[in-house]
Amino acid sequence: MHSEEVEIRTGGREVVRDLNTECEKFLRGAGGDEGLLHLWVPHATAGIAVIETGAGSDEDLLTALRELLPVDDRWRHRHGSYGHGRDHVLPAFVAPFVSVPVLGGRMALGTWQSVCLVDTNTDNPTRRVRMSFLRG
Repeated sequence: MHSEEVEIRTGGREVVRDLNTECEKFLRGAGGDEGLLHLWVPHATAGIAVIETGAGSDEDLLTALRELLPVDDRWRHRHGSYGHGRDHVLPAFVAPFVSVPVLGGRMALGTWQSVCLVDTNTDNPTRRVRMSFLRG
């Protein structure tokens, strides 16, 4: 297995950040032809999703998360900025991992799919994502 960690800067704002470019670069460096790409976010307040980006779905996801997990004082987890407790609930809805088949050196994604970091935690502007390639 080949594994590396990459740093992603979110700028301290809610974000659905497309990781396809970083994934493709990692696969080239890993010599990933056939196998499984696994992404893991070692953070308690972020997740990984496969979603369309650039056509509004990324913003729709953030809007849905704001409605489902509002920024208010209902959260028992209270350190950090106001409403930050909701960020600790996020990984129960957007898992901190995803696995994608790799065929012919490319992720076997659908036409409009992207692997994305989902981060609603504005207190942490830098994230780490571990990418691992398991040869088939």
